[in-house]
Amino acid sequence: MKKVHLSDKARAALISKWVFLGIMIVFTLYPVIYTVLGSFKTNAELTQGGGFLPSVWHFENYYKAFIQADFTKYTLNSVVVSISVTILAVVTTSLAGFAMARKDFAGKKILLVLYMSMMFVSLGSVTLYPIYELLRALKINKTIFALVIALTGGQATNVFLVMGFTKGIPKELDEAAIIDGCSIYGVYSRIILPLSKPILAVVALFSFRNAWNDYITSLIMTISIPKLQTLTVAVVQLKYSVNSAAEWHIMLAGASIAIIPILIVYMFSNKQFIAGLTAGAVKG
Repeated sequence: MKKVHLSDKARAALISKWVFLGIMIVFTLYPVIYTVLGSFKTNAELTQGGGFLPSVWHFENYYKAFIQADFTKYTLNSVVVSISVTILAVVTTSLAGFAMARKDFAGKKILLVLYMSMMFVSLGSVTLYPIYELLRALKINKTIFALVIALTGGQATNVFLVMGFTKGIPKELDEAAIIDGCSIYGVYSRIILPLSKPILAVVALFSFRNAWNDYITSLIMTISIPKLQTLTVAVVQLKYSVNSAAEWHIMLAGASIAIIPILIVYMFSNKQFIAGLTAGAVKG
């Protein structure tokens, strides 16, 4: 086999690329590794700046997090909210993206401009009070459904992703289905949805991640009903408890519990995520 010899310039570029990637990996993984290792330490070892590895592995921190801090309830709340937001986001964005890509209707351009403005203008917490007041007026503010609605939001970025992907699907398929007797809903369910699986997997992953990691919206929506708090809110609330000085190790245990589901989701959906983004970029 013939050996390929790289020039000094190409070799330097390759080394620089791998050094940059190595640095980024370290910055990305270090907080996660520190959190997981810190969850096995005592509070004294954490606050006094002990070694990187625990001197003694305290697995009972997770028991305290689950049982004494009642993280089982908060984890269940997070699972219910995240899965509900994911399902609702996939349904609404697929419908909106299909309508934007395939149909012409009055006000479409204005709606596209409004959606695009939401992608580049961050309103942040300014919208939380109006949303809460709207949910209160509908008398659903004290239910977990209110949190699901608030976290689902407008999904502007996801709508544009689905719309761009749908535009890449030949319209001839729609026309052939309509000739065979399909209604517009049949075209959506039988043609567009099956072909849009890669981009919908990306939407699902983004939605699940955002819902699971959200803090401020979940805090505002559950501030008067602690039993509906999500895991992210519950972890932060530990440092405001009466025994706050003795809760850092439990906080890290709770944070580790919160990290695990996202890591599992990324591990099992990595291929679909890359395929969906690649297809969306090419077709969009």
